[in-house]
Amino acid sequence: MKNMDTVTIGLISISDRASSGVYSDQGLPALKAWLAKALSSPFRLIERLIPDEQALIEQTLIELVDQSFCDLILTTGGTGPAQRDVTPEATLAVGSRPMPGFGEQMRQISLHFVPTAILSRQVAVIRQITDHAALIINLPGQPKAIEETLQGLKEADGTQRVAGIFSAVPYCIDLIGGPFIQTNPGIVKAFRPKSATVR
Repeated sequence: MKNMDTVTIGLISISDRASSGVYSDQGLPALKAWLAKALSSPFRLIERLIPDEQALIEQTLIELVDQSFCDLILTTGGTGPAQRDVTPEATLAVGSRPMPGFGEQMRQISLHFVPTAILSRQVAVIRQITDHAALIINLPGQPKAIEETLQGLKEADGTQRVAGIFSAVPYCIDLIGGPFIQTNPGIVKAFRPKSATVR
């Protein structure tokens, strides 16, 4: 039986070279480090490092949702325009409903730093099975960009300039029936409407 007090998060780093040992993967360590400081409620991580193969990405996403019952899956890598970048195609193939706002906001954040952010093809979807649903989000491949898109942009005095995408994640997980996620507001403040039920 699923533990509703603990959120299960799947982390997938998608890279031909890192998965074959050409260089050390940076995606999974970056995701783990950020989640460790951002989440204040219990969480469990399931990690995968795989090559840029669409069928394998789809299989891994399905396994993490349908068998491991992840509530949230964060992928990193494979979202550019190169021929081997097929993460968005795999994500859309397994999704039940698209969540376009996540990709739109990630590109808006990244455009504050690099004009090539318009080349990013990150998407997000909900995958719904019989009695379980998960939010799947494609993140950029670089650790700095991962943190920027999750956390958003802050002014020098600490005030939030642009909201990071993770601000909306806990409430999304609420709406699809997942565990209640609490965050460290010093890193990212979870936004819930005043009308939302507090658990």
